[in-house]
Amino acid sequence: MTSKEHKKHADLVRPAIGNYARNEWAIVGAPCVVIKALADLVIGALSSKYKCAYADTSHNDEMTLAPGRLANGAMLEYTDQINYQQFNYNTTSTPFSLRQQFSEADLVLVNGNHQQAKSQVVIVYHTKAASLQKRLAQLINVELILLAENAIDVFDFIKESIPNWQNIPICRLDESDKIIAFFENKIQYSKPSLNGLVLAGGKSVRMGYDKGAVCWFGKEQRYHVADILKPLCKEVFISCRADQKQQINPAYPVLEDTFTGLGPYGAILSAFREQPDSAWLVVACDMPLLETETFKFLIERRKISAIATAYNSPDNEFPEPLITIWEPKSYPVLLSFLSQGYSCPRKVLINNDVHVLQAPNVDALTNVNTPDDLEKVKRTIHQKIASADA
Repeated sequence: MTSKEHKKHADLVRPAIGNYARNEWAIVGAPCVVIKALADLVIGALSSKYKCAYADTSHNDEMTLAPGRLANGAMLEYTDQINYQQFNYNTTSTPFSLRQQFSEADLVLVNGNHQQAKSQVVIVYHTKAASLQKRLAQLINVELILLAENAIDVFDFIKESIPNWQNIPICRLDESDKIIAFFENKIQYSKPSLNGLVLAGGKSVRMGYDKGAVCWFGKEQRYHVADILKPLCKEVFISCRADQKQQINPAYPVLEDTFTGLGPYGAILSAFREQPDSAWLVVACDMPLLETETFKFLIERRKISAIATAYNSPDNEFPEPLITIWEPKSYPVLLSFLSQGYSCPRKVLINNDVHVLQAPNVDALTNVNTPDDLEKVKRTIHQKIASADA
């Protein structure tokens, strides 16, 4: 007898990724040369601010042999071309491997004559009406219509197949500024919402008792940090171990570690497992000198094209991972490092494209890990209070 409650797969939240990435558009309705020229225009305009990518299928029917060592049976060939890196594969791409390859892209443009994407840009090109009509089933989320040089109006079959076509922006194919602005606005509109995550799941071995429970400003430090973050983030969670959950004030939402035994690394992964499309402002609970201005400075200079925005550590000039905005695109990167046996969030930051800032007040990043550290910071806080009252 089979239980009706049995589930074959874990109930995971899947990120809102299409065939390639979160923001992807298939360009359809025109010759390939026109599609490539449009892709070049948009990518050329936006690549200085965003990571752009392009997907297509080769027309070179004369290429019957695989290039280089692939012809001799190699499954992969890597060449450092100095100005760029080249990978040739002798394996079939799957939707899963393609999403992995394009995971850091902010914008993916696709030649819709050969590949599909979750959103579409339709070009009304007079000689391609029959070809476009064959692809009506692919037009599931048309977001822009472009009229080519000789086009006067949208094809009737487009109007009939897309009920809300009047609400879709329409411009001419030569209106470059409008087209570029469309894609840039779409990227900005899809900017991931920002959640806060207060790391309070450590065992505080060096301190001898829970650092997050130390009262600095009339309340436990974990709640003090969470209260600072609340006006700045969509949601704020206290990250903790399963055995700590009952100790947390129920007024503060808890996000329990589901990647256990990995310290802060596991807490970050657990947050992405819960909400993979959100960015996470991760903060350790052992920085009692943190102020609202320190968080605002980081948030205002957040760079969504990087995998993270972090401060330089005042101690070693490496990125400080425990007051960092981790973008959704960092999730597969973190998992990849874990699969290679690494669970250090700083190592991930050092070896990837990260936007690093100098903290406006480096003292705010001071860690309290030992009783001696605690006494030093207490004196600093008392001096500040005395100066303010003087």
